Amino acid sequence: MRCIGKFQCGTAHCISSSARCDGHMDCEHGEDELSCVRVSGKSSVLQVRTEGVWRTVCSDDWDPDLGSSYIDSLMNHNKTECSSGKVITLKCLECGSRPQFSTRIVGGNLSQEGQFPWQVSLHIQHKHLCGGSIVTARWILTAAHCVYGFSFPQLWMVLVGLTEQPVNEAEYLPVEKIIYHSRYRPRRLDYDIALLKLVEPLTFNEVPYPTCPAQVEPLMPCGVCCAPGEASMSLHSAQVPLISAKVCSQPEVYQGYISPGMICAGYLEGGTDSCQGDSGGPLGCEGNSVWKLVGATSWGQGCAERNKPGVYTRITHALTWIHRQMEVSTTWWQEL
Repeated sequence: MRCIGKFQCGTAHCISSSARCDGHMDCEHGEDELSCVRVSGKSSVLQVRTEGVWRTVCSDDWDPDLGSSYIDSLMNHNKTECSSGKVITLKCLECGSRPQFSTRIVGGNLSQEGQFPWQVSLHIQHKHLCGGSIVTARWILTAAHCVYGFSFPQLWMVLVGLTEQPVNEAEYLPVEKIIYHSRYRPRRLDYDIALLKLVEPLTFNEVPYPTCPAQVEPLMPCGVCCAPGEASMSLHSAQVPLISAKVCSQPEVYQGYISPGMICAGYLEGGTDSCQGDSGGPLGCEGNSVWKLVGATSWGQGCAERNKPGVYTRITHALTWIHRQMEVSTTWWQEL
């Protein structure tokens, strides 16, 4: 279905373009009220879309605690200028740095406290099952196969800043909501990505600290931060190179099973890899002292076998989904 001159609600039907971002959900799933807020230009000026026009948010009478009401009001009025001349600008969340740690990693070493401050351990009924990455104060990114069939928030707890298992007297952070990709299917392992929303936001300091979801993929060796697996009760890290989809899909490797939503990393000769218990953990690449989240540990054949590198969910391929889920499930100013 094509909606010429109109807005398309999913694959179902078309609505008038003027109904987009008018404060009323006209689509069944509310698609018409998404992506209605943006930051613009080098100064990151806050703008909202109304009547097909992007309007700047003024600082006049601005109250962060009433941000939603202010935005709703702006969407329903034709205000185009600020009487004071002052506007609202936003500062993006700093991410990807390691305030407590500056040494570069080497392959296969034990991780030290603060080395990967975005790494978390996901526990189900007080037992480690998977890893994950902090992406905002309220959101943890992991693999869908970790939570598929167990997507009941009350079963899960998130632990941050750990380098050793088991855990004694650690703070367990409760989970409010679990979302996994609607196109994820266990047998195929494509779209293997999920988000966990914490009940209360984290306070960022040296540990915990968020990583930055990659906008583009680097062409450099990456540091994969592995969660404790069956053979190890300590957090390990290793430096592994990215492998092109063409090489990873060769008959002797993964026989064409690598989709656009997957990325491979490791050594074809084997010897260094993620393993059981690492699922959902981050594949991160460092550039200009900033760490980017490139992948989430997904699958592989065995551990560190020849021609069987690790396969990760490609973050650049999932960015739109990540942002959309957080937007749908969050009162927008809580994440600023």
